[in-house]
Amino acid sequence: MSKLNRIILLTLTTYLCSAFNTLDRRIIYIKSVGSFSKKDIVYIQPEIQAGEFTLKTNKLQDFMHDMAYRESSNNPRIVNRWGYMGLYQFGRKTLNSLGYSNVSNRQFLSDESIQHEAMINLLKHNKKVLKRHIKKYNGKMVHGIRITESGLLAAAHLGGAGTVRKFLRTGKVKRDGLGTPITEYMETFSGYNLQSLN
Repeated sequence: MSKLNRIILLTLTTYLCSAFNTLDRRIIYIKSVGSFSKKDIVYIQPEIQAGEFTLKTNKLQDFMHDMAYRESSNNPRIVNRWGYMGLYQFGRKTLNSLGYSNVSNRQFLSDESIQHEAMINLLKHNKKVLKRHIKKYNGKMVHGIRITESGLLAAAHLGGAGTVRKFLRTGKVKRDGLGTPITEYMETFSGYNLQSLN
């Protein structure tokens, strides 16, 4: 590696590390130097055990954190122009279908624990609905997209499990009100380990 490349790498790593809140305590490792994509950056959550570092990567908590950041910039009290609310931008219809009809919008927005619980319940519901599709397509390329469980569940959060099934069957891509395609969520949120949802 040339001296210039080392300087670029050090500068870039310093910049990326400073972009994270100190409470996040993540280590950033960059796989390549030069032109690289988001997939070349690995986020590692260290945990000290018995005097050694064991590395935890892309767990459910990372998925939830990253999803909340994407949906609301981690703002639990935000409501968008279509009425979607909170960290994960839930609509009233979805909340009611998950059993939160007795929780008012004000209660929902003021209690992050309810928002996290609702997201976990939605992920579990969509995982059950998409179980056969996850088993069939996980790790495969479908209509130009590498399919992973976490990517499918993120896409189902954005557009619904039915639109995910339709994409897998026909290649038709649904977009949300802002024009975001479900395939973007399939790619952005691919590769997280969501086994703890079982």
